[in-house]
Amino acid sequence: MEHQRYNIRFPSIEPHLLAQNEAFFYLDEADATTKLRFHDYGEIYKRAGLYEQLFYDRLKCNSPQKVAQILKEVVDATNRTFTELRILDVGAGNGLMGEAISRYGFARLIGVDIIEEAHLAQVRDRPWLYDAYYVTDLTSLPAATSQELANWKPDCLTLVAALGFGDIPPRAFFTAFNLIEVTGYVAFNIKETFLDNRDTSGFSAFIRQLILAEYLDLHHLERYRHRISIDGKPLYYFAVVGRKNQNIPEDFLQTGSSC
Repeated sequence: MEHQRYNIRFPSIEPHLLAQNEAFFYLDEADATTKLRFHDYGEIYKRAGLYEQLFYDRLKCNSPQKVAQILKEVVDATNRTFTELRILDVGAGNGLMGEAISRYGFARLIGVDIIEEAHLAQVRDRPWLYDAYYVTDLTSLPAATSQELANWKPDCLTLVAALGFGDIPPRAFFTAFNLIEVTGYVAFNIKETFLDNRDTSGFSAFIRQLILAEYLDLHHLERYRHRISIDGKPLYYFAVVGRKNQNIPEDFLQTGSSC
């Protein structure tokens, strides 16, 4: 699908003065110039093709393709058939991760995002992709929605470019993880600094403990270039793929989030 091209300008401020979640750009449109943060997803999704032009054309993001490829390799290595997976794609946005997964086929693909603009953009851009798409808050998931998601019997969880920075908090990851069937696959990416012991945030502690705990059997951990910054420097993430051994108990969440 062809989208219009946008006039995107990056600020003249020294990029190192901005944290990654503070990065912004200027969007010149016919009637005004709008300042948008990279995490202003609602406003970005309202403009068809802007997300792809910003993150994939200008900033060379390749995380959906990278994580999907590693997931496929792990599934193949464990003698499962990828096309039989029932995948829960959390932080689904307008479907870029789902589209990367679709290269390998799947049995079911269920999208979840917290903002309605993401779902509207998915319907606009990739209406063929998902079997179902839920706009819901995983930190306070309604019982009826939880049951609907469980009824899909998902055996694979994907979360790409959504962890950290407040986008997907530990409680949301916890809820999504526990919706996946035991021995199901878990694939996500995370900024490299979140695995550094010097990062003492609750989210980082939770993820580090999860990787080392008995609830997730780690199969693949790889550092790779997620995208470039606005000044052309590489931003590195880790791709993580494992298999679920058991549900995460509530006390683990409380302990990990308070560290």
